[in-house]
Amino acid sequence: MPELPEVQALAEFLDTRAAGHAVAAADVAAIAALKTFDPPVSALVGRTVAGVTRHGKWIDLVTVTDDGRTDDEVHLLFHLSRGGWARWSDQAPTTPVRPRMGGSSRGAALALRVRLDDGAGFDLTEAGTRKRLAVHVVRDPQEVEQVATLGVDPLSDDFTPDTLAALMRTRNQQVKGLLRDQRAIAGIGNAYSDEILHVARTSPFKLTRSFTDDEVAALHDAIVATLRDAVAASSGKPAKELKDAKRRGMRVHGRTGEACPVCGDVVREVSFADRSLQYCATCQTGGQVLADRRMSRLLK
Repeated sequence: MPELPEVQALAEFLDTRAAGHAVAAADVAAIAALKTFDPPVSALVGRTVAGVTRHGKWIDLVTVTDDGRTDDEVHLLFHLSRGGWARWSDQAPTTPVRPRMGGSSRGAALALRVRLDDGAGFDLTEAGTRKRLAVHVVRDPQEVEQVATLGVDPLSDDFTPDTLAALMRTRNQQVKGLLRDQRAIAGIGNAYSDEILHVARTSPFKLTRSFTDDEVAALHDAIVATLRDAVAASSGKPAKELKDAKRRGMRVHGRTGEACPVCGDVVREVSFADRSLQYCATCQTGGQVLADRRMSRLLK
């Protein structure tokens, strides 16, 4: 799933290519991906792209009328979820898009096509059978509940050690769960939470209220440094290269059985029903091997 660094880079990529151009066509292929009906997708046509920005893991393509009135914006908001992606083309297809109601294709299926006045454009596609790509056309991003309820952006000035400490004291939970909670901290998912905790040398199951002030400060530094480094590594790359760049930059996530780049110990995994986490026992848990959650349930 694309997380803050890749979404930031993708938003910048689209902004540099789409800003200032008018939308010539916007066609829905996957009806289930479109979550709103007013304004219709057709309301984007003829409007100018004022810019592309990010809210957590959401990408926001902002369109305005020719006079640039900010009180008459229409936003194309989309969340790529696990299997979604934006595929740019310098010459977007002009063939008609046929809407479909569903489908179980595992390959990358077209969900939405946007074509600009210069002939370029992008497709929103989604791979896999579990279709979670979400597309909204709204007048204000705050109309989308998942955007309105986002927590603090970890790369903003508002994200201070005190802010993190307050979030960690709100309720006692596993720290990995807090990092992945979009209503607490916006933009971090399964992969970067593994990376952050490895940098902070912290167990993913450590309870948030057990952190000392120094440990909170170290976690804050790890969050900011990990995300900033990943943003810098992704910035300027073509959209088609961002997924591979993310994989190459991972220290422990997705590297089960490989050597930890810090201590050389083997990277281990804890599996859940629909996801897994990776960690280094030497760096993060004092050598303790964490129990596999699926096996723990089976043994009860």
